[in-house]
Amino acid sequence: MATAAAGASLLPGTAAAAGDTLPAQVRRTLDQVLAAGAPSAVCGVIRGGRAYVAGAAGKGKRTPDGRTVFQLGSIGKTLTATALARAVTAGETRLDAPLTLPARFPIPRKGPRRITLADLATHSSGLPRLPEGLLDGANPYDPYAHYTLDDLAEGLGRTTLATEPGTEYAYSNLGFGLLGQALAFDRVDEMLRHRVAAPLGLTDTTTTLRPDMLLRKAVGHLEGTPVPDWHDHVLSGAGTSIYSTADDMLRFLAAQLRPRRSPLRDAIELTQRPRFTAGRDLRLGLAWHLSPLPSGRTMTWHNGSTGGFGTYAAFSRESGVAVVMMTNNVSQVPPGGERPMDTFTYGLLRDLDAAA
Repeated sequence: MATAAAGASLLPGTAAAAGDTLPAQVRRTLDQVLAAGAPSAVCGVIRGGRAYVAGAAGKGKRTPDGRTVFQLGSIGKTLTATALARAVTAGETRLDAPLTLPARFPIPRKGPRRITLADLATHSSGLPRLPEGLLDGANPYDPYAHYTLDDLAEGLGRTTLATEPGTEYAYSNLGFGLLGQALAFDRVDEMLRHRVAAPLGLTDTTTTLRPDMLLRKAVGHLEGTPVPDWHDHVLSGAGTSIYSTADDMLRFLAAQLRPRRSPLRDAIELTQRPRFTAGRDLRLGLAWHLSPLPSGRTMTWHNGSTGGFGTYAAFSRESGVAVVMMTNNVSQVPPGGERPMDTFTYGLLRDLDAAA
């Protein structure tokens, strides 16, 4: 019921040598993701300094590869966090600097301390997950498209913090959207391109589809039905409208595994440094989530979704392995449950880490 394509790319050599079990492991994970409802999926792995990419699709569907374009979703928050870290390491700002926006944007407060940039980057600002008024009159299939800076200013005036800044973890798209605006007001997309994507060679990581990317783009699905892409001109620092490919994400993950080889070495190191503890098994760097693996090593990870796409990226610097999964389908998740693709992708990283 499925077709597959595989290949190696990006880094010298190939991870799939004779007798190697990696292709079978990746294929098994792809089959699990397809069985969970994805029309197609592509998986990229780094192991031993080498990269391997494979795609799979249901019957009659186009099989993706490392250059197929997907919407990235909240993994894009790690790009915004990298831009923040670049500004910090360049001495342009500080992590403990208060959130500052133009005067017409009121910053909510609770308690004696103001929201800082570090609070935004660790989901500990107390801000709600979504901005006030976002869904009023929104297209449910493209909920951010209508939202303007005027809407943001008006909504912030009606926003209250659930907790004092810096005290509790509460995931917030609004927080990361504000972080992007704080770093580059109304020029967030340009900032991400010039400060992060371009230096790392992420040529297909952008909010604006070039004609060649449009030809390579997967069609997003919601519960198996084709849906439009998301568009966001205000809160894109949250990753709501960023496109990317498995090849680009493997380049990004290669830089995470070996920052010393990257032009953004200091910034990458800063994003991975634990800054906030959200629970016994969860710590936060800047955007990155850090969780223990059964091996005792640390998994650094982020997942994401838009209206029709799901993604997951994870790595362990200690074992030198990384995995990215990209699909063109979003399924409903039961309260308190996990997306099947997250479970399967985590399982692949866990097994690769255990064998390292």
